[in-house]
Amino acid sequence: TSFLMDEHEVTVAEFAEFVKQTGYKTEAEKFGWSGVFNVEQQGWTKVDGANWRNPEGKNSAAKPDEPVCQISWNDAEAYAKWAGKRLPTEAEFEYAARGGLIGKKYSWGDELRPDGKPVANWWQGEFPDKNTIEDGFLHRAPVKSFAPNGFGLYDMAGNVWEWTSDWYSDDYYQKSPKENPQGAENGKEKAIRGGSWMCSENYCSNYRVAGRSRSTLDTGLNNLGFRCVKDLPN
Repeated sequence: TSFLMDEHEVTVAEFAEFVKQTGYKTEAEKFGWSGVFNVEQQGWTKVDGANWRNPEGKNSAAKPDEPVCQISWNDAEAYAKWAGKRLPTEAEFEYAARGGLIGKKYSWGDELRPDGKPVANWWQGEFPDKNTIEDGFLHRAPVKSFAPNGFGLYDMAGNVWEWTSDWYSDDYYQKSPKENPQGAENGKEKAIRGGSWMCSENYCSNYRVAGRSRSTLDTGLNNLGFRCVKDLPN
């Protein structure tokens, strides 16, 4: 059924306002560290001081207009409640990502590079050895850096993975109800959607609208963020 969705991922500036008004402390801040994909070292590392303000660690700084990352599912849920919204279901996310296109591979159609150019923030080149930065961004891109899909939504593919409300299940989509599927009844991980700046042709093609993955509720990563949705009144 109908719902409203944020036109872009929640930004660092928007999350900062939430923290300013509530004093909220993210799980990465409580832990004192978080997971970071280090481009130079070509791998994941545990980095002290990595959090939403400093996504790659103490010597990094998040830009106000980029999608907030290093946000756990619990953090995203807290923000959504504060904003009077909620996290989208997997079904809602995929429907929104398609932008009205039926049966297409990507949110913009079937060609990964329309007119020979990338139209979303993903890893061009051989992951993890070389990023040609053809799209202009080594890590996260400011929101709305690329054209929106048919529903006017930005970055439904690439940039950062996005949390959903669903418990992850390998085969839920094969048996889900036709009306408003809400995900598995329980689980250990939450489903994430949309792919990220790390997805590439040789490694992770989850910039596809059907692409999906999952993570534990307390996970924060420098390629994982979220956006919110809101129910329309009856």
